[in-house]
Amino acid sequence: MRKYSILFILAITICGCNGKKKSQIQEKEIVKIACVGNSITYGAGMADRENNAYPAQLQNMLGDAYEVKNFGVNGRTLLKNGDFPYWETEQYQEALSYNPDIVFIKLGTNDAKQQNRVHMGEFESNYKSLIASFRNKNEKARIVLLLPVPSYSNDSTGIWNPIIKDEITPITQKVAYDLNLETIDLYQLFVGNPGLMPDEIHPSSLGATIMAKRAYEAVKQLPDTFNLIQTLQVKDAQKSNFHGFAQYDFELEGLQLKIVQPKRTLEDKPWVWRARFFGHEPQTDVALLERGYHIVYCEVGTYFGNPEAVKRWNKCYDIMTKAGLSQKPALEGMSRGGLIVYNWAAQNLDKVACIYADAPVLDAQSWPGGFGVGKGSSTDWEQAKMRYGLNSDTLRADFKGWPISKAELFAKSGIPMLHVCGEADEVVPVDENTRLFAKKIEELGGNIKTIYKNGVGHHPHSLQNPTPIVNFILRATGQKTNFATIPAPGSEYRSGAGWIEGRGWWSQAKQIDSLCQASGDVDLLLIGNSITQGWGGPRSWVTYKPGQLAAEAHFKGIKWIGAGISGDRTQHIAWRLEKGKYETCKPKIVSLAIGVNNFPEDSVDEIVEGLKKTLEITEKKFPKSTILFFGPLPTGLDPTSDRREKYRKIHAKLGRFKYPRNIQYHNLEQYFSNEDGTLKNEDFSNDGIHLQPKGYETWAMYIRKQFDKINQP
Repeated sequence: MRKYSILFILAITICGCNGKKKSQIQEKEIVKIACVGNSITYGAGMADRENNAYPAQLQNMLGDAYEVKNFGVNGRTLLKNGDFPYWETEQYQEALSYNPDIVFIKLGTNDAKQQNRVHMGEFESNYKSLIASFRNKNEKARIVLLLPVPSYSNDSTGIWNPIIKDEITPITQKVAYDLNLETIDLYQLFVGNPGLMPDEIHPSSLGATIMAKRAYEAVKQLPDTFNLIQTLQVKDAQKSNFHGFAQYDFELEGLQLKIVQPKRTLEDKPWVWRARFFGHEPQTDVALLERGYHIVYCEVGTYFGNPEAVKRWNKCYDIMTKAGLSQKPALEGMSRGGLIVYNWAAQNLDKVACIYADAPVLDAQSWPGGFGVGKGSSTDWEQAKMRYGLNSDTLRADFKGWPISKAELFAKSGIPMLHVCGEADEVVPVDENTRLFAKKIEELGGNIKTIYKNGVGHHPHSLQNPTPIVNFILRATGQKTNFATIPAPGSEYRSGAGWIEGRGWWSQAKQIDSLCQASGDVDLLLIGNSITQGWGGPRSWVTYKPGQLAAEAHFKGIKWIGAGISGDRTQHIAWRLEKGKYETCKPKIVSLAIGVNNFPEDSVDEIVEGLKKTLEITEKKFPKSTILFFGPLPTGLDPTSDRREKYRKIHAKLGRFKYPRNIQYHNLEQYFSNEDGTLKNEDFSNDGIHLQPKGYETWAMYIRKQFDKINQP
């Protein structure tokens, strides 16, 4: 990758008695990134687009080693004969002259308009010409094609989603396949979530955050020269286009195999081993291919997971791992594929990273047998009996051929499992398969999660937006990017966050920074999210201050600043502290309460690492202050809820750390709880997260007590 350089003077020292100055100069390389696109790249319609458009957010995440420029233009088409071609803009010429190392191209949305569809036959050739124009400037430029986001508009003459989904996206994927270019499927990330697109076409600033995170992952994904097909020395393979990736179908050592290769293989060479119905609902596989995973398929569908199927999978595993793929694949089993993934895993527990099962068959007497509430399939049941050597519909008491009988084994294994099922499945009834299996696993302390789709039958499999499945596999295989540890600004803009209209995250951050610089020395600086924001104080753009009275009553004689911003996560606090001037107010005591907004997206370990990172920055910023570290405040009204369980796991880890003298760790669960462990109704709102005025009084009294202890003569 070609880079350009700038010089930084790192240090100037005066040497000895001769008074000569010596400069230590270090050359630092900057990677140039061009974001080419239409109004979605430009940031049209979003609050504070200069700070919140996805290229700006990407710049803040990546830091000074990168330079990201926004070359987006409103209303522009990729088509040269479109109504407003991108080709005719100054920004296009500027992007070429910029001579970038990485080019993100996000075009195609406006080409879906009725007046532009007549030229759709030229879309592929125009796209290839656009790519060639950047390659002519820099043949080593890394070019990534961003597939268009969905449209939620009902106007069939405008930007019409069927055209995006069924025409523009497949053509873009073909271009990527023909030219061996990477893709990022933004459609997957926004489908089923219209709230991220307030005007039905353009992502909000929160949607731009999703785009920036995905682009960040792509930038940080390092290349690898590994080529599995070449390593296997496969001959006579049938090559085809799998949603922009190269698929190879071939026979090897008596096995019928399919392999799809990523464009940039990850160093650890992770892979997804799919069972049954290859290519059906491929969104999870595509998302993982984008991230550097191989997809492997070994045909054993008619064996119903019997010993012969396991034997064939053993051979496939040996072939793939000897060729260089990871020793622990992620297993993916749809429907009857559940039989082989679980039966193979039962004999190879040490070789499995995780299991993703989708409407899986776990008991063949349920399907295809049909001896429960489902209809079953008599033809398949007779074949299954034949494959297992069964002569009767009535099984021996000691028969253990189905995965349903192996729950204890998998519970003890600790293998992460995820099941996605339709609640209304009449083919593979949930109560006879996943729900029964998961109940046994949970009772035995195993590691299983379930996603039940209300009102959905056996089909469609997977999720429209596969993010929960993708993140599950990324975590289990050690490839998940922990955004909780990457300092980044927030992008919240909605006045429902307790702000004056038009005074979003950036306005709040700037006002807090100004307060810290203008206040002189203070006694107490309260840093956090919306709960901390609720203390109020001299924050003129904050409209909701349920803690103001408690602060006035219990912080008498204390000079304090409330530095909470609604929606903030660990990474946002880290960024505010790194970029801000909070230290200028020289607080005697700093309160740090953060982490609950990380709960929906981040795991326990990811949140703990994010808290550690934020705490390290806090300590560095305030070396002479005492830091009251609360982590996330108590959450989850019911002590048995998933949220409370997550809270307790986080604090169990935080409670084991050894902290420097100036950091005091506090877990406030007991102060906000009733004897039965439920959170006090008078302290908390119905969401089990935000404090009511009485809750602020409890917290204020606790802080004041600690303040007086620290400052006692």
